[in-house]
Amino acid sequence: MAVNLSKGQKVDLTKSNPGLTKIVVGLGWDTNKYDGGKEFDLDASAFCLNENGKVNADVDFMFYNNPANSNNSIVLSGDNRTGEGAGDDETIKIDLANVPANVNKIAFCITIHEALERNQNFGQVANSYVRVVNEATGEELIRYDLGEDYSVETAVVVGELYRHGAEWKFSAVGSGFKDGLAGLCRDFGISI
Repeated sequence: MAVNLSKGQKVDLTKSNPGLTKIVVGLGWDTNKYDGGKEFDLDASAFCLNENGKVNADVDFMFYNNPANSNNSIVLSGDNRTGEGAGDDETIKIDLANVPANVNKIAFCITIHEALERNQNFGQVANSYVRVVNEATGEELIRYDLGEDYSVETAVVVGELYRHGAEWKFSAVGSGFKDGLAGLCRDFGISI
């Protein structure tokens, strides 16, 4: 049975699931009816961060144009341009045993593509969530539903997977950014 988290909560992932090595992080969302006439395109991304909360190199930022890290231990599924239908809109597969040692944390984010140009924000997005699934069994282990707390934000850090000694933990973050993907990149040490 999945552990349902609230914003700010943390939970053990590998300690409470011995032998877990491969997971899938699923991200999902729906867009509200919008009269602006422009299509919504939300994107999942992941940042591999060091102990200082920054990427070691630009390749540590996975998104639709860079879907995997250097050793393929973290791989994005691809770009779902509509978010329509039930289930995960985009997924990220992670081989925990092979994540490079210099990666202390993996931040999972959802951004709105061309949000400023299209006059879009997370106030027009509903049913956003992140979940962690055991890849071998398909069992949902962790789920965090973001709720409707966002109005002007164009990017959200939904959750983080981080090392705690030899174990991995998950934190429900839910932190919004007004300046989209560019703001996330700046915060995580990527020059744009």
